[in-house]
Amino acid sequence: MTLENQIRKMVQRRGDAYRPRTRHLDDQGRAIYTNRLFLESSPYLLQHAHNPVDWYPWGDEAFDAARRLDRPALLSVGYATCHWCHVMEEESFEDEEIARYINDNYIAVKVDREERPDVDAIYMSAVQAITGRGGWPMTVWLTPKREPFYGGTYFPARDGDRGSSVGLLTLLHKIRESYDGKREMVSQSAGELSRAVRQMLTPAAAGRLPGEGVSDRVVSSSKTRFDPVYGGIAGAPKFPSSLPLRLLLRRHRCTNDPDVLNMAALTLEKMAAGGMNDQVGGGFHRYSTDAQWLVPHFEKMLYDNALLVPAYIEGWQATGNLRFRRVAIKTLDYVVREMTSPDGAFFSATDADSLTPSGHREEGWYFTWTIEELNDVLGADDARIAAAVYGVETGGNFEGRSVLFLSRELNNVAGELGLSMVQLASDVDRINAALYARRQTRPAPLRDDKILAAWNGLMISAFARAGFALDDSAYLERAGRAADFILNRMVVDGRLKRSFKDGAAGGNGFLDDHAFFIAALLDLFETTTDLHWLARAVELDRTLADRFGDSENGGFFMTAADHEVLIAREKPALDGAIPSGNAVALMNLLRLNALTPDPSYLKRAERGLAAFSAIMEANPSAFGEMLMVLDDFLHLPPQVILVTPVGGDAAAMTDRLRSAFLPGSLVMVVTESRAVQLSRGFPLFRGKTAAGGKATAYVCRNGACRLPVTTADAMMKQLTITKKAVQNWTD
Repeated sequence: MTLENQIRKMVQRRGDAYRPRTRHLDDQGRAIYTNRLFLESSPYLLQHAHNPVDWYPWGDEAFDAARRLDRPALLSVGYATCHWCHVMEEESFEDEEIARYINDNYIAVKVDREERPDVDAIYMSAVQAITGRGGWPMTVWLTPKREPFYGGTYFPARDGDRGSSVGLLTLLHKIRESYDGKREMVSQSAGELSRAVRQMLTPAAAGRLPGEGVSDRVVSSSKTRFDPVYGGIAGAPKFPSSLPLRLLLRRHRCTNDPDVLNMAALTLEKMAAGGMNDQVGGGFHRYSTDAQWLVPHFEKMLYDNALLVPAYIEGWQATGNLRFRRVAIKTLDYVVREMTSPDGAFFSATDADSLTPSGHREEGWYFTWTIEELNDVLGADDARIAAAVYGVETGGNFEGRSVLFLSRELNNVAGELGLSMVQLASDVDRINAALYARRQTRPAPLRDDKILAAWNGLMISAFARAGFALDDSAYLERAGRAADFILNRMVVDGRLKRSFKDGAAGGNGFLDDHAFFIAALLDLFETTTDLHWLARAVELDRTLADRFGDSENGGFFMTAADHEVLIAREKPALDGAIPSGNAVALMNLLRLNALTPDPSYLKRAERGLAAFSAIMEANPSAFGEMLMVLDDFLHLPPQVILVTPVGGDAAAMTDRLRSAFLPGSLVMVVTESRAVQLSRGFPLFRGKTAAGGKATAYVCRNGACRLPVTTADAMMKQLTITKKAVQNWTD
């Protein structure tokens, strides 16, 4: 079927409701230009389907054309909710002069980084090698062999735009001239850069484990870079992932260093109080553009919120601060309302930009307010309270409008307003409900409604952990429903797929899809005791070992052995906005080791840690997640099995476990009959009964258990033993 016929058929399939996203429309509102991206399902690729640029999706067709026409390829990588991707599209890819030059001189290739993290990682490494930094949109020039020879991120359209001396159009001319006139030099540069990328993406094996002092070095480094006023790393912009909060909470538990706890707690407090936290609707924006967590980059990513929920729950467990607990609840409730599909899975993101009343797209307009708008929605009295609580002033703090944030401690605001804290809390709840209702009448930011296995895995874990910690069965049900969706709709012919959109799963799953989803299944097993989840986790881990494992050096590659051959096969190690897939996979092995009698899990975890030891030693601050794995490997955490009798009261002991900070520990509350069932396949549960008809806790470590106890205090005493006592564990 010709391309024209494919496009014609897709026009019929999309129907009259389809609206092309372009300024190039005829007098009937139809797109003047349509390219191959119109045949794709990715929301990001569809955003560019009607650019005058003749885009190709990533694949052999594009590079075959580059070889046939003897042209370089222009690779553009981004994602659907990326603000500067939209800016570059509007300035350059919607510009007919620039598009004409690209079409005549290049093969233009578009990639959604969220669907193809393997492609993104390779060429981001190249851009970082060339420029020393990275980001999106990413723009890379490739040979027909897919080797990069030049690249960058956002480029303004023309010389002088946004203060740039050289714009994209000039750069396109110069690079094409170099490609034609200095082909040998370009080929040499591409080869050298490709070799450098391969070296960057595949760490050398060290063959030994790092020492425990590596984690202490991260703590020391964090102290020197810490912002003592606003938390996080000093300076701007501020990202939630820039400080390893969960690692710091763990290190405090080991060392009792009050400064370490303060760093984590202050950061959690200031993030929650800032404009980066959507004070009205819940959920966190991508990052703060300033040092105060005040003005965010307004897109919301599923993975940020999925990772912040356990951070706030652990913060509450470690400090007792109930505000952290409330933040976790409000974040999950936002996900339930706005990011959950009718089938129970979770959408990917929402955009930073939204339409203003005048019809223009502006970043953050949907989330911001003026004094006049508060008065209109709330009336004078409540508007005065809202302005005091959320720091709204004439002129605003963002382009004439106000990002809402907690400007002061609420007890101080209550005192100034002559209100009790109880009354102020009630007023704020009422105000938030009214503002949220009015906000819902505004044109909402674009939602990227594709479903990614990896990000869903993170959010399933968040709901499952919260379901136990907060004693909320509805959260557990949501976690189970999303997991069922992935197992039933995104596992095709035994292979876990990367994404789901428009009723179909697509793209083979990557390391993080498998690792994050296995972790989610283990969280579901621990919180529900349903063996179904554990069986599927074991099955997927077997797939991960067979298809992704590095049998020679340990650890896992990003792609399966039968994946498309690219210029490099990455073995991801560093944490970024999301944890390293290898770190999560290795933590899963430690968890499976705690649950099962199979010694191979621990051996595989040890080999994996050894595979990354050299780069962990060299740059430990980039390995927060893997350092938690190392700590758990060196000091295997305890397992807590609380057996509840029929008709017995286990509430006191269960509640203590819910609110206790027990990082890395297996914590399971099982009925006596379920313990018997589990004992048939898992020695950990053998002999675990409710002594004397009372709820009974068994605290075990590395195959040995302490004497069973029937009170919460005795249970917690066993769980807070010193390292010296660990050596005499069975005494």
